[in-house]
Amino acid sequence: MTFAEDWRAWRAMREEVLAEPHGWLSITARHWLTAEPRRFDGIPGTWHEEGGAAVVSVGPGEEFEVSGTHRFELVNSGPGEMVQAGERVVEVARRGGYLLRLRDPAAPVRRAFRGVPAFEPDPGWVLSGRFEPFGEPRAVTVGAVVEGLSHVYSSPGVLRFAHGGGEFALTAFNGKGGAAFSVLFTDATSGVTTYAANRSLSVAAPDARGEVELDFNRAVNLPCAFIDLATCPLPPPENRLPFPVEAGERIPYERR
Repeated sequence: MTFAEDWRAWRAMREEVLAEPHGWLSITARHWLTAEPRRFDGIPGTWHEEGGAAVVSVGPGEEFEVSGTHRFELVNSGPGEMVQAGERVVEVARRGGYLLRLRDPAAPVRRAFRGVPAFEPDPGWVLSGRFEPFGEPRAVTVGAVVEGLSHVYSSPGVLRFAHGGGEFALTAFNGKGGAAFSVLFTDATSGVTTYAANRSLSVAAPDARGEVELDFNRAVNLPCAFIDLATCPLPPPENRLPFPVEAGERIPYERR
């Protein structure tokens, strides 16, 4: 398989995941919980926040995966919990406070999805780097696309690399889905040909010499690039690259 064929296979899988029935494109509503019990359109139960948990009371006959009174105690900025409600899913997440997101397979954004525009694959954007671990992981606080909200992530170290005669260092966060690291960044294309707020790059574990591969062809948009109901983090200041990274995903069709 050639470099371009491998990239196209990866891209097809990426778009397939985005278009899943209860993926990010299916979100149709976002609600923040308070201490006052409330009901929300399309979401079973009465909800409130109490003692560091989201609490729901589900009445008889309501179609929901949990019943009675149930508590969700989640890690801040961590993964949410998905709860089935008929054909829909209610996501419970903790982003400072608790929030609910309704995921509906019939969401207009999902139905209109036609893929993600991207730069053509270019082996020149596969850069060699080096992982430099911190003595101990550091808690790094970053802003969010939602005003007044922040996220706290654990950073194991930095990824150093060279480009265009310059030396750069990217703060890395712990990775997901098998990747060792996740890097949030912007560059000189941000807000021009790529989404303004952020892109993300997954990086595999370093080899025995600490070397890593940064394949910017696989830089992806975060959910906030597609929908207004996400709470995506912003890159730390040191991850704002001064040069254009003309690789990876571009501004979604939905934002044009």
